[in-house]
Amino acid sequence: MNSAATHAQQYDRYKRLVDKALDGLVKEQVPRSLYEPLRYVLDAGGKRIRPVVLLLSCEAAGGDATNALHAGVAIEILHNFTLVHDDIMDNAGSRRGRKTVHTRWDTNVAILVGDELLAMAYRALLKTKSPQIQEIAKIFTEGVVEVCEGQAYDKEFETRSAVSVNEYLLMIEKKTAKMVAVSAEIGGLVGNGDRPAIKALRRYGEHVGRAFQIQDDLLDVVADEKELGKAVGGDLVEGKKTFLLLEALRTAGGRDKKLLKDIVRNKGGKADLIPEYRRIYFETGAIASARRRIGQDIARAKRELHRLPVSRAQAMLGWFADMLLNRTY
Repeated sequence: MNSAATHAQQYDRYKRLVDKALDGLVKEQVPRSLYEPLRYVLDAGGKRIRPVVLLLSCEAAGGDATNALHAGVAIEILHNFTLVHDDIMDNAGSRRGRKTVHTRWDTNVAILVGDELLAMAYRALLKTKSPQIQEIAKIFTEGVVEVCEGQAYDKEFETRSAVSVNEYLLMIEKKTAKMVAVSAEIGGLVGNGDRPAIKALRRYGEHVGRAFQIQDDLLDVVADEKELGKAVGGDLVEGKKTFLLLEALRTAGGRDKKLLKDIVRNKGGKADLIPEYRRIYFETGAIASARRRIGQDIARAKRELHRLPVSRAQAMLGWFADMLLNRTY
């Protein structure tokens, strides 16, 4: 078996470890109006990217991944908290192929479920046995603050006619990349890594998290619909100010620029024009620019790993970065 297949198996093992810890986490039955939707959220599955990064970072720093499981569960619960509230703000009808909480129940229930998830995340985190638990809690809390700031920027961009690429990058650094960085940094702390190792892990997470979001933007335009599991061009139809749209607006001219500006002005594009928008993205170099940035971030993330001792976990973090670079959905 080659190393990539071995790493993939190990990833699945860690993912199942997190899934098992989440299963049965909610033992309370009443009030049913709270705990039924709460279980619904936690049973929805997911890639478990953040907790797996946390467990691997713990190992890469020289620790035992099982000691970081409570922290990994906490980071996944926190991620689900952000999704529930994000769905309310976006009025999203579905998530992971199922109805969102506010759609299946109502907005009040969804707000309360999100609040409970945040509390549960802290409860899980504080079970972590580490002499650095105070520092861990501080980093976790700073992550919550920055995610909220990132979401605020994202909502603010919806009402602005002009947003720069640099502003967009700041938004995704806070909303997406920060929690991957927090996962890696907390893993390093639980693993009792030294300061240079923890700093390298944090930077690794920052680069991987940013690349992950830009790759999401890219896949929305270039992915195969069957692999993606949804229609391509959804961000265009919804009028989301993605890296691709902002980069294309910066360099397009004439009729092409007008078409892109119409997306912003009308708060959404036309589904039948998706092939035309895609052509503009290619011809303006927006697609190439996105791929270049993703590649640069992944390369920088892997350079940070060179600061860590050679180990299976260090190699797996490198494989994980490459997997994100090459993913097709």
